Amino acid sequence: MDWLQAIILGIIQGLTEFLPVSSSGHLELAKVVFNSDYSSKESLLMTVVLHFATAISTIVIFRKEVVSIIAGLFSKNDNTQRVFSFKIIISMLPAAVVGVFWNDLIESLFNEQVLLVGIMLIVTALVLYLADKSKPTAIDVSYRNSFVIGVAQAIAILPGISRSGATIATSVLLGVDKESAARFSFLMVVPLIFGKIAKDLFSDDLVVSSIDAIGLSFGFIAAFITGLFACKLMISLVKKSKLVYFSIYCSIVGIAAIVYSLS
Repeated sequence: MDWLQAIILGIIQGLTEFLPVSSSGHLELAKVVFNSDYSSKESLLMTVVLHFATAISTIVIFRKEVVSIIAGLFSKNDNTQRVFSFKIIISMLPAAVVGVFWNDLIESLFNEQVLLVGIMLIVTALVLYLADKSKPTAIDVSYRNSFVIGVAQAIAILPGISRSGATIATSVLLGVDKESAARFSFLMVVPLIFGKIAKDLFSDDLVVSSIDAIGLSFGFIAAFITGLFACKLMISLVKKSKLVYFSIYCSIVGIAAIVYSLS
């Protein structure tokens, strides 16, 4: 892979991982634009590396919260933090199950499926629009809500469904405070990404021999730096109820992808 392409993909991932427009969908569309010729397994490797970069940027932004979550799992005194830590674990379960039992099917979807991406972007646009029009509330994330938000995250494995958009929108529609929804959304994905990395390191799912390490490195750095910026920006935008603009954007890109795939 050309190093410039890797940087562009990294920037796309860094911005779209946190902005509710589907990072996986945009990466697939970018690969079509670049006319990439590597296999679905090689494509998945690049996707995993870029997601790993944005996971690191999440940890940097929420380093205090991450430490608190880990400490909460072993705390005998701070019940509030322990409860929050268990809610994070509950939210991970649906996506973990999907990843374990339908991994091969997921891989097949990451192979320039432009029509699927377009349709799913339209779905993302609809969900974001509904969330943007919801009335502001200040409900905390409950155990039940944690699981429902986790189901939304599992569905967002589909390229074109925004993970942050799906989880934040679901949280808001459930009545969760918008800033809390954004923070919970960003924190709940970190363990899953590292779990995915660990799983792939001990399997033959990823092709590494034919991928340029320099390209991966450039992509990683670009995704990490832009991820730092986008994470802070997204929290601010959610608090100001600006999701409708992303809904319009997803609609436009989704329609364009559908038209392109059928032409």
